[in-house]
Amino acid sequence: MGGGGGGGERGEDSLLSYYCIKFALSAYATLFSLIGLVIFCVGIYAEVERQKHRTLEGLFLAPAVILLLLGLTMFAVSFIGMVGSLRDNRNMLRTFFCVLLAIFLIELLLLLVEIIFERQMNAVFHSSIQDGIRHYYDDLDFKNILDFVQQKFSCCGGDEFRDWDVNPYHSCNSSGPLACGVPYTCCIKQAPGEVMNTLCGYRTLNKERLELVDIIHVRGCIHAVGLWLKDNFEASFGIVCSLLLPQAPGLTCFGFSKDK
Repeated sequence: MGGGGGGGERGEDSLLSYYCIKFALSAYATLFSLIGLVIFCVGIYAEVERQKHRTLEGLFLAPAVILLLLGLTMFAVSFIGMVGSLRDNRNMLRTFFCVLLAIFLIELLLLLVEIIFERQMNAVFHSSIQDGIRHYYDDLDFKNILDFVQQKFSCCGGDEFRDWDVNPYHSCNSSGPLACGVPYTCCIKQAPGEVMNTLCGYRTLNKERLELVDIIHVRGCIHAVGLWLKDNFEASFGIVCSLLLPQAPGLTCFGFSKDK
């Protein structure tokens, strides 16, 4: 009888573990499906606004499209995981796990490509950013993104601050108050919370870097963002692993071994 009682306890423990894994996966997938739905809705709103003011084409200049794709992908994949875990559908769980694993491997591949072909990737980014800078005042999407990057990462332009010479308003060959200067988002704040002078980058493109180290950020944004990614590689890799790896044992046990 003792053996039968032990078997019953083991059966109850196994059943409890099964339901814990089941509802943990459901909660995880539900959370990310909701996040994906929110991102998708934000992307729809951003795309509607972009269509009203659009003057340029191209995915690089249309972050709303990226939000739409990201949100739709997150929602679709997470929804499959949620339904699969609730209905004990092993095929859906296999699909959920395989897609997550593929996304993880693609991220690793992109990191390796960036590391191995850093110079070529920088050239592509530089060309794209220069094209965006050329139409800086014509496309609000790109303008807002570049302004944010320049302020967040304390940088200016793509490869260097002189990239702004390709803009017809900032070119040294043009006339007007912006000629031969850079946007105020390139300027160094002298004190936290101070009101920025929008003409603080006046007549900076024709000066040497050493003359400008206390006025504007002379480092290009490609290098600034690249350094930030390298400095935070371990943290980013840890976040990705923490999202994927905890699911592996549960998905394996729940999706591949559990009989329907």
